[in-house]
Amino acid sequence: MRKNVWSARIVPLALAAVFVGGLSATTAAPAQARTETKASAQTSAQASARVTDAYYLRFNKGSVTNSRLELVKRTPGRDKVIKTYKAGSGQVKNTCAVGKGWLPNAGASKPYAVQWHRKNFDGIINGFVIKISDRKCHNGTKRTELFIHSEMKPNGKQGTIESERWTNSGPNDYYSNGCIKLNPTNIKDLFKRLDRVGWPKKMYVVN
Repeated sequence: MRKNVWSARIVPLALAAVFVGGLSATTAAPAQARTETKASAQTSAQASARVTDAYYLRFNKGSVTNSRLELVKRTPGRDKVIKTYKAGSGQVKNTCAVGKGWLPNAGASKPYAVQWHRKNFDGIINGFVIKISDRKCHNGTKRTELFIHSEMKPNGKQGTIESERWTNSGPNDYYSNGCIKLNPTNIKDLFKRLDRVGWPKKMYVVN
């Protein structure tokens, strides 16, 4: 009789533990599924973007607010410039000035890597964004957080605050914290072209 009573007490407790455990797992599953689905969708989107070595980007430095970003196609003899966009980079020409200087040069032996791109980036910069690799300047200072971007909301539209609204003057939005900046129309055009012909792996920076 004592054994049966002890068993009768244990079984409900065990069932309760199973139920609570099952409830916890069930509750956690949707959040985990959402995270996994989101990560999977992002990975699939990246994989679907065709990468090519037939094209590359070239940043041709003029001044910090009036330089040129070029989309270039590799061709026999001399490479062909497909499209040129007005661009800015930095606030000063000192390539070692973190967060202020324009980009250090990058020639054929060691170009920047085009690492990833997004059309709905949500951060300090927003919307259409291209990430390029870190680079050390001539004195060894490492330049990080380098992007090609514009000023817009994460959805690509113009906002009301200054960092999400492009202006050509007051302030001149071609100034940046060291990144390359295009106006919204031009960066969207660049994305459209690269989605069509393939995304380059490399970017060169020249004077």
